[in-house]
Amino acid sequence: MIKQAAQIDDSAQSIGSYTAGCLSGAVTLPQNGTGYQLMRPTRGRSYGHPDLIRFIESIARTAHLQHWGVLLIGDLGQPRGGPTPSGHRSHQTGLDVDIWYLLSQQAATRSLAFNERETWSAPSVLAAKSDAIDDNQWSIAHEKILETAARRPEVDRIFVNPSVKRLLCARKSAHDWLRKIRPWWGHDDHFHVRLKCPLNNKNCTGQEPLPESDGCDASLAWWFSEEAKTPVPAAKKPEPLALPALCDVVLKK
Repeated sequence: MIKQAAQIDDSAQSIGSYTAGCLSGAVTLPQNGTGYQLMRPTRGRSYGHPDLIRFIESIARTAHLQHWGVLLIGDLGQPRGGPTPSGHRSHQTGLDVDIWYLLSQQAATRSLAFNERETWSAPSVLAAKSDAIDDNQWSIAHEKILETAARRPEVDRIFVNPSVKRLLCARKSAHDWLRKIRPWWGHDDHFHVRLKCPLNNKNCTGQEPLPESDGCDASLAWWFSEEAKTPVPAAKKPEPLALPALCDVVLKK
């Protein structure tokens, strides 16, 4: 059964890995909450593990209290997790969420209309056709919300565009939270938060541990090399990873 946020309990189970799994006992994120609004509601990807719902609601309240604006929430997962028909290989166990880089003061004053939620596009924080951050799109609020999320103990890692990681590394502030900020292709218009496997979810498979360093080293420089920027020739679409046997039951409910 899919639960509303008010019905959250601790019986939910994330099963398998982020790219090959499912979710039992999902909770749906309400379309509006303190400090956030849900985008693309008709995609049907507003479901997550209770830990993920609590995380979103908590950092959104922080954004609201700090007057950073409103978080616009993109994809979580499907009602029972599992592979999506388009868009993501991950987001399968209810522990991933995409959050737009638009912390809109305009949105803070009203609830967005249905057509706005369905048609608005998240703006890129990069200047057109470059690796440079667009100062008109980037704000200190973006940095603050990334730091707030990264410092949460339940967060495993946060995927961002390499240029965002480079900008954060260049700051002269404390770098202790940057270890969780991971460069990845795309992600110029949103950041992707991934939570750790919940402690009581024994069938959840976590990702490999993060390196000990903050990532502001030669490994970051690679992302701006010709090798990183050269598109890989199109190959045959890979076969989906096999799901755990437990997902056969969950996905057929």
